[in-house]
Amino acid sequence: MRIDEIKAQIDDHVEVIALVQRDLLTPIGDCARQLTEVLGAGRKLLVMGNGGSAADAQHFAAELVGRFLLERRPLPAIALTTDTSILTAVGNDYGFEEVFSRQVEALAVPGDLVLGISTSGNSANVIRALEVAKTRGCVTAGLLGRDGGRIASLVDFPLTVPCQQTPRIQEAHQLIIHIICDLVEKELFAAPEGEG
Repeated sequence: MRIDEIKAQIDDHVEVIALVQRDLLTPIGDCARQLTEVLGAGRKLLVMGNGGSAADAQHFAAELVGRFLLERRPLPAIALTTDTSILTAVGNDYGFEEVFSRQVEALAVPGDLVLGISTSGNSANVIRALEVAKTRGCVTAGLLGRDGGRIASLVDFPLTVPCQQTPRIQEAHQLIIHIICDLVEKELFAAPEGEG
């Protein structure tokens, strides 16, 4: 094993996380505040992505439905990446671009937050689902990479990691997901100071 190659990858990771810290503190806070309002109002999160971003979508939903750090009631979040019967039926009958939009059309109500994860910002099926979400009166957000692609200008809350390397973007997305879960959980469930 070449230690210099391992170190170079860690250095790249640290550099991208520094960019997140420099550029995304306010956007992350704004998105977390919006998700807190959505969940506090009894609405839900619908989240989606392809490949590694599909895994991140499932991770995000699991942290909210299960728990992040606090013992509390479950929060309504659905990863649109998990039902193989829906994905294969819609993909076969309507095309892969519709695998998420059909679910948004079926499940979303006004006031829900629909979040797309795309390292390029240009995933056609995520774009289509976000377009449908807007027509249904949903709040929209994107966890994105590179320059944000088409999704950055489509969503209400774009969180764009300014990096070209997909693995580094995905690592930053995981950090952002954890930060948002922590902020939402604390805002909705942590006892105010002096109580407890």
